[in-house]
Amino acid sequence: MSDEPGPRPEPLRFFGTSWVDHDDRYPARRAGVAVGSLAAAVVSALVLRLAYQGLQIADTGSFVNVLVVTMFTVCSALAFRNTWDGFGRRLDPDRQASLRGLLAIGFVGSLLAYFVRSLTEAPGEKLHREEYEQAREEYTRRTARRTGNPARKRRG
Repeated sequence: MSDEPGPRPEPLRFFGTSWVDHDDRYPARRAGVAVGSLAAAVVSALVLRLAYQGLQIADTGSFVNVLVVTMFTVCSALAFRNTWDGFGRRLDPDRQASLRGLLAIGFVGSLLAYFVRSLTEAPGEKLHREEYEQAREEYTRRTARRTGNPARKRRG
């Protein structure tokens, strides 16, 4: 693949360019991403549980407890959706910058999105494959050689 002229595939996190031909231990990498993201989500949920227990021990009141649980739930749902959407289309960098804090709070949602997507493909593979195939097609069209002089074409 590296000997071919034309556009190069964009590497994916954890996969490099192995997603193009599903080579270089691609299935093992996908399994690793699935297990790793699920394990990270479980550990993160346990850490959040410890933080919640700390709030209960501090006796901050039910309003604060409900507020914290709601905040993490909503932020995780938004982070899941945002991460999931990022696998299918390019996201606006300005919008991403403005959501950075919210997405950081909802990191469990992003980890779960990685887990769910890695069950079917490398996260982001579909988008990158579409862009790569389009670039290859455009390159082929641009570099296609015409045969003969079109002005001499016989009309019949």
